[in-house]
Amino acid sequence: MLKVISLFSGIGGLDFGFEEAGFETRVALELDKFACRTIALNRPSWAVIEGDINLVPSSVILDRAGLDVGEADILIGGPPCQPFSKSSYWVRGDSLRLDDPRADTLSGYLRVLRDTRPRAFLLENVGGLAFEGKDEGLRHLLDGIRQVNAECGTNYQPSVRLIRCAEHGVPQIRERVFLIGSRDGRTFRFPEPTHSGRLDTECSLFATSIEPYRTAWDAIGDLTEPSDFEGLLIGGKWGDLLPSIPEGQNYLWHTPRMEGMPLFGWRTRYWSFLLKLSKRLPSWTVQAQPGSAIGPFHWKNRKLTFEEMCRIQTFPEGLKINVGRTEMQRMLGNAVPSLIAEILAHEIRRQLLDAPLDRGLRLLPPRRELVPPPERLAPVPVKYHSMVGNHAEHPGTGKGRQAIKRAQMAQGAEKTRS
Repeated sequence: MLKVISLFSGIGGLDFGFEEAGFETRVALELDKFACRTIALNRPSWAVIEGDINLVPSSVILDRAGLDVGEADILIGGPPCQPFSKSSYWVRGDSLRLDDPRADTLSGYLRVLRDTRPRAFLLENVGGLAFEGKDEGLRHLLDGIRQVNAECGTNYQPSVRLIRCAEHGVPQIRERVFLIGSRDGRTFRFPEPTHSGRLDTECSLFATSIEPYRTAWDAIGDLTEPSDFEGLLIGGKWGDLLPSIPEGQNYLWHTPRMEGMPLFGWRTRYWSFLLKLSKRLPSWTVQAQPGSAIGPFHWKNRKLTFEEMCRIQTFPEGLKINVGRTEMQRMLGNAVPSLIAEILAHEIRRQLLDAPLDRGLRLLPPRRELVPPPERLAPVPVKYHSMVGNHAEHPGTGKGRQAIKRAQMAQGAEKTRS
């Protein structure tokens, strides 16, 4: 078994994928107590450290893993994205403070990379990490890796790629950025997409291996309806409106541009408001902290169960929880689909660790050919009829009330500084 040091482990989304590719998590560091409890429940053999990365010395991480410097085959982790607001940490030309206890999570990851010197590393984060013009976090990481090389004599040369998970067989629309590098300077080549949303055969002229996206039905179509609906019913002001929205649609169905009742203005709400899964499409991104009317919801007009969300996240079968709905949703919504980790782990073994694994993907959902027709729509309840009207559309990007408010606040702050 190849040896893994896991940081910001969460519920174990990355680790589960590496596990299926023949890696063993020797230690997992995680701040959230509910995630640590869930890891211990499902993988009692993993050494778990509950704590802040900037308060846990690298020597403790190595000791709990039973490893010396340089012995880990790979360091993996997904630092939380909240530190991206701390742009003061990332002024170019400033020396990176990797040992400063006030450092952000990215610096914490870099410090452990420097101190443990694994054969390879993988870092994942939200797609915004690499947005052009807003890539301070990415530049901070690349500068930090260069500093690690200079201090330690390593030769990590990171490859960076934005991965659209549905293009690799995950039955969910989710984007993540990955950085992968090898201690000896080998360049990692990311695997090309294997799945597409196009249902015609045009793409087969150029790429015969391209398959249609895996869908929500592929992921959860074989599961029976839960016998206990406690915690799954959608309450609040809008719960009774969801049965009147077709599969694969959201509140936009009830705007003047579409076929429902004109209850809302076009694009005046968040996309995920009253969003319902379609049996014939991938799921939309599972949310970590959804409001009462924020989906995606099941086509049976209820919230998704723990097992269904695990399937959509391509987690291994049989996971258990002993936490509440809020904590469970946050852990699953923040996780990386394990199938993506499994795919990358296979390539890392082959390209960087000289240990190819001759077996197929274990977390790829099976394709289910017999897809039932869409669920029958319910009429709009009478209590919503008073909302029918000629609602104004959203005025456009940067012109909404919140955007104008933010612009005014920024102008006021600029005047104060000047």
